[in-house]
Amino acid sequence: MEIKYYGHSCFSVKAGGKTLLFDPFIKGNPLAAGIDIKDIHADYILISHGHHDHTDDALEIAKNCNSTIISVFEIAEWAKKNGCDKTVSMNTGGSREFDFGMVKLVNAVHSSSFKDGTYAGNPVGFVINDGEKTFYFAGDTSLCHDMKMIPERYKLDFAFLPIGSNFTMDVEDAVKAAEYLQCNTIIGMHYDTEEKIKIDHDEARRNFNSRGRLLMLFKIGESFEL
Repeated sequence: MEIKYYGHSCFSVKAGGKTLLFDPFIKGNPLAAGIDIKDIHADYILISHGHHDHTDDALEIAKNCNSTIISVFEIAEWAKKNGCDKTVSMNTGGSREFDFGMVKLVNAVHSSSFKDGTYAGNPVGFVINDGEKTFYFAGDTSLCHDMKMIPERYKLDFAFLPIGSNFTMDVEDAVKAAEYLQCNTIIGMHYDTEEKIKIDHDEARRNFNSRGRLLMLFKIGESFEL
């Protein structure tokens, strides 16, 4: 799978011949000033919850690319009301087959609201399988025992986990989450965007390495393959 990092929790993943974009937040992220959202292509946009740092650029990119937005019911309805004709509403525990593979929504322990404070449904994470590889995008979450249920059904090749603390798990909790998930390759997200979620990269990597796991941290705009 080809993966590209756009900063904060926004990644694109090429899976099953399609480009999936997760939680687009680019214009509002000063660290992503070198990214022009007009250059981003997305066949599907997956949104984990309604907070602005996961949704701010979703509508514009969806309209530019004629993307399909996949999210919980409330966010899919919000997108529809704001001019996005192609939406798929799901909810926690549900799974669905798409032309790129399978998407399952799993629990995330967080909050979820739109910029005006209105309810945006339950926060979720995504398990994706394209027929060759399986990965987990956690969204914003704390460490929780629900993560232990994922490897009972899916063998993960890699996982995207938040590591910045304050709003989500910190590095230590993410190491424990990797243990729960039985996953050895972790891609860090939701860190460094603002002062309160800055991390020490070397220390974070050492923390994972000491438990026999790999933490991957990338520069904004960097592409890589897994």
